[in-house]
Amino acid sequence: MSTYIASNANRWYCQLESSYGQVPAVSAQNRIPAVKLTAKVTPLIPDRKDKSGSRTFAGQPWGGRQETSFTLKTYMTGSANAAVAPSYGPLIQAAMGAAALLYAGGVSSAASNSGGTLGFATPHGLQPNQAVTFNGEIRFVGAVIDTLTVLLNAPFGTTPTAGAAIGATVTYGLAAALPSVSVFDYWSPATALQRILCGGAINQLSVKLNSDYHEFDFQGVAQDLLDSASFASGSGQLSAFPVEPAFSGPLPSVIPGSLGQVWLGNAAAKFLTITDGTISLDNDIELRAKEFGSSLPRAVVPGNRKVLLDLDLYSRDDAATTELYQSARQRSPIGVALQLGQAAGSLMGIYLKSVIPEVPELEDSDRRLQWRFRNSRGQGTADDEMVLAFG
Repeated sequence: MSTYIASNANRWYCQLESSYGQVPAVSAQNRIPAVKLTAKVTPLIPDRKDKSGSRTFAGQPWGGRQETSFTLKTYMTGSANAAVAPSYGPLIQAAMGAAALLYAGGVSSAASNSGGTLGFATPHGLQPNQAVTFNGEIRFVGAVIDTLTVLLNAPFGTTPTAGAAIGATVTYGLAAALPSVSVFDYWSPATALQRILCGGAINQLSVKLNSDYHEFDFQGVAQDLLDSASFASGSGQLSAFPVEPAFSGPLPSVIPGSLGQVWLGNAAAKFLTITDGTISLDNDIELRAKEFGSSLPRAVVPGNRKVLLDLDLYSRDDAATTELYQSARQRSPIGVALQLGQAAGSLMGIYLKSVIPEVPELEDSDRRLQWRFRNSRGQGTADDEMVLAFG
């Protein structure tokens, strides 16, 4: 007998596409936490101008153009192996553009010091902006001094001693072109309607600080929304609607949203007064959807990228807080580094090497004065406004 579908009887999987709109195979390792997925298919119906002899709508022919949009929310989770890209990595790469840089870890040397210099016992092979971890903290390479030494964007809380293990990371950078991704939306029971978003392009990615849990919010457009009820061979370049991978047990634990660190300013001062914040990436995507010969989009075309920072913090009379206000008034850039989580395997870092802080609004309706920085924009030279890493 048929029954209602429970809203929590839902599992998601995601994977990069080898070509736009070609649905890839997925396995249990591609499963991500399902929080909320909204997908909408909107037919683009032009008005009919022909005279029908009456006031009755005569209908529209099948096969016209359509727009498919979606929003997706998923949690950040821990990982037993920080050297392997996370299951939601395809979504991150679809938003950022560049393929993941994997760092297997290393061993520190006596060249490390409290000023942020990190020395290695063997050649590190790191690149500028690539991430490293140590003792539950994640940092980014601000500069490569030589094959054995790097300068970090901010010092570790505890300076690594000679022989200390430097943890593995996965780093995502920006790129001019964006790959597409497929999102698989499976439900129980198996006879329920199953869906696949194919040709998914991430237009906006946002990460919020100090929420209940660390969460990713993706918004984008897709080539099509396939479903198991109306599937036809050839859709998504598939011959049959794919069966869900075998169940592999519960997902890793999620990360409380209150855990993390924020480093601001050119002197990389650690701020413990943050009350709220959002990092957002906007790709200004346009789809090749108006060309003759197809009712579906043919490709993803990103426009001008925009990286924005919103940050709320308690005002204090210390030098670091005062310098933030001075930087805003003088329109001088600062570095911004965010750490989400505080344990190895459950860390994410976001690094904006150059941000012009906007003059903050002063919010005095609460018991403590707060500064609200809004729409502070990240800048760079070539696809380097923002870096995102896991460790």
